Amino acid sequence: MALIPSFFGNQRSSIYDPFSLDVWDPFKGFSSLSTRLPLETSAFVNTRIDWRETPEAHVFKADLPGLKKEEVKVEIEDDRVLRISGERNVEKEDKNETWHRVERSSGKFSRRFQLPENVKMDQIKASMENGVLTVTVPKVEVKKPDIKAIEISG
Repeated sequence: MALIPSFFGNQRSSIYDPFSLDVWDPFKGFSSLSTRLPLETSAFVNTRIDWRETPEAHVFKADLPGLKKEEVKVEIEDDRVLRISGERNVEKEDKNETWHRVERSSGKFSRRFQLPENVKMDQIKASMENGVLTVTVPKVEVKKPDIKAIEISG
């Protein structure tokens, strides 16, 4: 077994040769995992949701392109858990059409967020515009303590 690999011909394929040009691929022969999964499990796994806090509210924004508001649910679960879920159905295949590529995801998604204690649970609002869901959760107003100036005598 040579210690220096040969780059000009004489390609070796010994499993004991550390400089062998054969590379073992443990996944060789397997088809892509995503092609074997049912469509329901390959859905919206990358649903992106931003959560920002302003002085007045917690604001959630979710990119849900192509979904209608009827296909999205915003719910409050026990103990202040905000749940955003929905479903995009697979397009029907027509026997007269040939699909060359399918990249848009379909299926169900669900995201959950634990809300802090300082929210007004009964005043949550949600709206959807141009495929962006906005959920606004107002915060309880924190009353600032009254500070009285006391004159110092002396």
